[in-house]
Parts: sequence; C-alpha cells; structure tokens
Amino acid sequence: MSSSFGTLFKVSTFGESHCSGVGAIVDGVPPRMSLTAEDIQVQLDRRRPGQNKLGTDRNEADQVEILSGVEFDKTLGSPIGLLVKNKDQRPGDYGAMSTIPRPSHADYTYRAKYGTHASSGGGRSSARETIGRVAAGAIAEKFLLEEYGIEIVSWVSSVGAVDAAPIDMETISRALVDGNDVRCPDAGAAELMTAEIMAARKAKDSVGGVLSCVCRNVPAGWGEPAFDRLEALMAHAMLSLPASKGFEIGSGFAGARQRGSQHNDPYVMKPGGLGTVTNRSGGVQGGISNGEPVYFRVAFKPPATIGQEQQTVDYDGSDVTLAAKGRHDPCVVARAVPIVETMAALVLADLALIQRMRR
Repeated sequence: MSSSFGTLFKVSTFGESHCSGVGAIVDGVPPRMSLTAEDIQVQLDRRRPGQNKLGTDRNEADQVEILSGVEFDKTLGSPIGLLVKNKDQRPGDYGAMSTIPRPSHADYTYRAKYGTHASSGGGRSSARETIGRVAAGAIAEKFLLEEYGIEIVSWVSSVGAVDAAPIDMETISRALVDGNDVRCPDAGAAELMTAEIMAARKAKDSVGGVLSCVCRNVPAGWGEPAFDRLEALMAHAMLSLPASKGFEIGSGFAGARQRGSQHNDPYVMKPGGLGTVTNRSGGVQGGISNGEPVYFRVAFKPPATIGQEQQTVDYDGSDVTLAAKGRHDPCVVARAVPIVETMAALVLADLALIQRMRR
C-alpha cells in the first residue's frame, strides 16, 4: 500500500493539504502503554506551520485527537486512530495554477499516474501529509524511550552553502537544537543560515539544506540481513519524505574516498560489552545494529513552489509564465527536524518488535 509503512509497527496516513483533515492509523502499538494526546502534541508543535518568520505564513494549531485504541490514557493494543483538522486552508490560492504543472512539483506526475490530482496545494505530496507520520512516530518514540532508553535527536547541519561545525553526537539534545528558529546547535552558523533563508524569501525564492540525526542506545542485533537491512529501511523512510533527495549513513559518500585501513572500526571491550573505537559504520554493520549510535544525514532540495516568475507550459503545451501563489516555506529543513526524528522512530520501533519475535 502506497500510504502505509512498517511491518509490525505499522502506520497508514490519510488526507490532503487542503481537505478537512489529515491523520494516521497506527497498528501494532503494544497494549498497556501510557499515552495521551499531549505525548503526541509535543512533536506536532515542533512541526506545525506558522512558528516563526523562517517558514510559511499558514497558521495551523495542528491539535491531535486520539479517536481509538486508547482508554483511560492506556493503549489497548488495537489500532490507534489519530486526526488533525485543517483549519487555515485556502484552496482559492491555487485556482490559477490548476491548469499549469508547477516546475519540479508533483502536479504532472500525479496526473500521469492517476489521471487526476488535487486541485489545491500539493494534495498527498504536500508536507501536510507528514502530520500523520509525526503523530504516529511520536508514539513510537515514547515506546522506544520507555522500553529501551533510545534517544533520537535531529538537527540542521547545513542550509544552502552554510555548514554547521561538527556536533558532539553523544551530548546533542533537542533543547539545544531548539535554541534558535533554524534548529542548528552551532549558534554562529545558525545566524548565517537564518540570513540565507530570509534572503531567499525576499527574492521569492527557496533554498535547500541537510539534516543530521543520531539514534542513541539502539541495542545490537536490530535489522535484517539482505533486503530489510537497518540502513535500507532508514533510507526508505527518509527518502519517502517530501523534498528529500539524498541519504547517507555513517561516513556516507566521504567513506568512498578512504581505504579500508582508514575506514574500519576496530572493536574494543566496553562496560556493556563489545563496541567500536570509531563509528564510521554509523552504528550498522551487515544491515544490523552493532550497539553504537546510529547516525545519518538527509538532504532536502529547495521547495519547488516559489513566487518568482518561471517560464513553463500548461497541460496543453502552451507557453505560460507562472508566479505561484499560496503560502510556502522558503526552506523546509527547520520544520523537518521532528519529521526525521519520528520517521527514524517508526523504523526502530518496527525492528524492535520484529526482534522480539525471535525470543
């Protein structure tokens, strides 16, 4: 199913950017786990639009309702229904664009696949679809933290040509990440990133960036050989996100420039058992976690919808000049931080349940 993700801890999302609401059905959540709407709302608040001057002007509270699967603040083991209503949608902003496929957007490809597409916003390709992912992933985060002590932290490591200094992945925290609007823990780089985003916005343009993410305390042994390798599932999760264009784990592409003698992670005995001196593998070897922090990076392109005039054609092939209307992010990476965290949680929660089956 194109709208479902996971095997045992499974989420199916629904809704379009300008319909009545969006949400998810989450199946496989263990019973008797404490869960309230407030547990989920924390990540939705970090994802929601209208937080600051760096994002879209669309103002949505994105308040989640738990429709099923929870009683007396405890999970029942049955599917959990989650709903967030759209309240600040403006489909009228897109009337003039209904006959023109926006450059680098999904308008044309959706029409090629289905013979139709949502007339306003991006429909299912809009970042509002990720609300269901974040809500479901917040449940996965709570499960992972309570059962295994797993901590997941993502941060902005670059915007355009501005790169943050290397971050200590053992100590990075969400509190530190949220210390500024751009969600970069390097204060100096954050100022330059903010200026880059505001310059793009002023020019009616957009800019891309890169997110880094670390998952700490992941036990050794998670992940499947061959097709369902941990890094393959994580790549699947991250590259399914709107605007994502690249994924690398551990040393990533930089490791391709090294020799084995430089890249190998020698083993050493640690208090909890075997570990590695270095972690160029990104916490995964042979597709299976080795007990070291799992860390990776995700590249996001500049948002496709911009206010600048662009020369393109309509669906009939006639030349047109398009200056897109609507409310859009000039850069998505700051709001994508909780999305990356919660998608990583969905992957790990699923692998945790799969590993439990072997006991």
